[in-house]
Amino acid sequence: MESSSVPTDGQLLALAGEVAIEVQRHKLMLVTAESCTGGWIAKTLTDLAGSSAWFDAGVVTYSYQAKEALLGVNPQTLERTGAVSEETALEMVSGALARFGAGLAVAVTGIAGPSGGTADKPVGTVWIGWKRRGGYGHAQWFQFAGDREAVRRQTVAAALAGLRKMLTD
Repeated sequence: MESSSVPTDGQLLALAGEVAIEVQRHKLMLVTAESCTGGWIAKTLTDLAGSSAWFDAGVVTYSYQAKEALLGVNPQTLERTGAVSEETALEMVSGALARFGAGLAVAVTGIAGPSGGTADKPVGTVWIGWKRRGGYGHAQWFQFAGDREAVRRQTVAAALAGLRKMLTD
């Protein structure tokens, strides 16, 4: 899925507010597992007053070792598919739920740039995974345009929009 609209801080905060309402309505706690966004999703969610009532934890894992140690991502998955893949996003989101008491998780992994891209996975390639405890994980591929900040902002927005959709469908 391609996207090119870069959200503002206000738009991200508004999306976070919508997610917060839905998470509380479902009486869930939320955990984030982030790579390319460096904690930006957790930061946006916890910018909301009272977020401790529904936000459990946020984990930032850039290296393979951190993804393995903190989220239980299988080393063979990382060797076979790389950190930026559907499989890794699904293992990250599942690992976040397994390690924390939350009932809902989102995980992001991608290449924000300006370097690090390849022909197969250019800068702007992002995989986002979502999962509810007891349910099946779902991951989606995105190809975002723009510089590092634009890719990261779009990733935060897509992650939050996916959470909102998951809770309102």
